[in-house]
Amino acid sequence: MTGAVSVRVPRALASIVGGERTVDVALDSVATVAAVLDVLAERYPVLGRRIRDETGALRRYVNVYVNGEDVRLLSGVSTEVAPGQEIQILQSVAGG
Repeated sequence: MTGAVSVRVPRALASIVGGERTVDVALDSVATVAAVLDVLAERYPVLGRRIRDETGALRRYVNVYVNGEDVRLLSGVSTEVAPGQEIQILQSVAGG
């Protein structure tokens, strides 16, 4: 199985990835969300730091979905993703 995972980036972070809202990450087979985020962090280190902390955990105000399902309700960054699926990254808005 060869293909790519599409990663949708929030508008607020698009400038970090050259203004694109979607970045494709090539996959030869099923991988974890963490592996996809590792590839993104290698290409775009600032994006990587905005999504995960130094332990590799998702930052508190960042939500990641695989085909519309929150990975925190699945297996976290260990959630599997296959070529053809979509990962969406959303930043929560906090404040009062």
